[in-house]
This record gives sequence, structure tokens and C-alpha cells, in this order.
Amino acid sequence: MKIKKAIMPVAGFGTRFLPVTKAQPKEMLPIVDKPIIQYLVEEAVAAGIEEIIFVTGRGKRAIEDHFDCSFELEHTLVEKNKLDYLKEIYKLPTLAKLAYVRQPKPIGDGDAILKARHLIGNEPCAVLFGDDIVDFEKPCIKQLMDVFERYGDPIVALERVPKNEVCKFGVVQPNKISERTYEIEDLVEKPAVKDAPSDLTIVGKYIITPDVFDELEKIKPGKDGEIRLADALKSLILKKAVYGYEFEGKRYDCGSKLGFLKATVEFALKHGELNGEFRDYLKNLKL
Repeated sequence: MKIKKAIMPVAGFGTRFLPVTKAQPKEMLPIVDKPIIQYLVEEAVAAGIEEIIFVTGRGKRAIEDHFDCSFELEHTLVEKNKLDYLKEIYKLPTLAKLAYVRQPKPIGDGDAILKARHLIGNEPCAVLFGDDIVDFEKPCIKQLMDVFERYGDPIVALERVPKNEVCKFGVVQPNKISERTYEIEDLVEKPAVKDAPSDLTIVGKYIITPDVFDELEKIKPGKDGEIRLADALKSLILKKAVYGYEFEGKRYDCGSKLGFLKATVEFALKHGELNGEFRDYLKNLKL
């Protein structure tokens, strides 16, 4: 089946960016002149996705407002003949069909995904988390969609990391079946370096099928009281194939301060208004 819908869980507190995320959603932090969440929406739309379901929480209203119409702003831009800005503003509400559901309590990414099940129905769908931006000509989620068309089973995005960093991620035990594609035999959350089954780690982009929702309904919360997508996939691996794809492109972990700053600098260097002056500024920067 064609992937037409995407879930974007955006209900987390963004604690690694406090105090700025006390009143501002982490997903609305800007990389140059666009918030993180807009990059993810544009990635999904470029991949052919038509409907996007945001799973929000308390204090996330700014996300909904960002993709809504703003008559006062549009009127002001027309009056001041700032038509380039107006064009950018006009396109936001029309990028895709947008829906919003609430996760009353942040009790895990799996619970957030379950909150959108009634809008997905009996279809496969994409899941994109707000921390991971991948820069590549072919959208990362489209790369996963192409693999799904071949196999028809859940797909997770994979990235190879230095061995001493595997303890920060979910790590898979892979069985390579073709170039960049693996059948996942097991996955381990944040293992000790010596216990890691590989150096292939899970990135926050997935294609999931209805049976993933079924597993999420059945699994019990972990010791932290949260329902995790990783636990559902780990359970599903015992019953059917789950695949991983080592995507092409450069990933930015915008959930960390360092990753966010790297993305800001590198996207600014490619920005039409900034790449000259900003590049010169960096070259001449003396600390």
C-alpha cells in the first residue's frame, strides 16, 4: 500500500533545552528561518505524504498556529509589499492535510503513536520524530518508503556511529540482505559498548504497519512508566520480519544542543541570504 499518512509525536517537554522550552515547544526552535518541525513536514511532503497527524501536548499550541492562516500578518505583508515573505507564509497551511491529537500525559513515544491510531486506520504509515533532520536530495523517509514497497513490513532508519557512542542509542542486531538493507534480529536500548550487537543505531524515522499498533496496545509500560515504540518492535521481531535501512544523507540530532548548533551553522552556510557574509564571518572569527 502507498504511504499517505505520517505521525509526528511532538508532545515531549524538551528538557535538554530548558529554560527556553519551558514555554516554547522544542520543535519550534528555528534553524535559520524555519522551525525544526517545518523541515520534517517538508520532508514528508516531498516524499509524497498527503496527511500529517501531530501528537501534541500541553504548551504546544505554537505548532498549530505556525501551520495556520494569519490574516493580520498576511494583510500587513501585502500592505508593505513584502511579497516574498507572503509567499512563504501562504504555503504553510496548504503543505498537507493536517490533524492534531493530544497526548494528555507524556508517557512514552509508543503511547503518543497510539493516540493517532484512529486517524490511521488499517494502513501503513510513516513516523517522524522531532529530533532528527537528514539532509539529502532524496528525503530520508522516502528512502524508507521505497524499501517498504519491496518488503511490505516495518522499516526503521539506521545510522552507523562510532563504537564508543552506541551506549547513547537503540542498537540493532542486523542481518544484511542487500545493500544498505538489513533484517533486524534484535534491538537493544542503550547497551554498554561491550554488549552492543553492532554499530548500527536507530534514528527517529520509521514506516510502521497496523501490527505495530497491535503490539503497542499489548505491551506493558517499562520501569519508567512509559510505553516505547522500541519495545513494540522488539516484540514484533519474534513474530515477523522488521527491516532496517542505512539511509543516505547527513543526520543532525536537533534534540541536543550541539547537534542543533551544527544544523544551524551548516544550513546557514547553504542559505541564499547568508552563505557569503556568514561564511566570511566564520572564517574571520577569532576566539
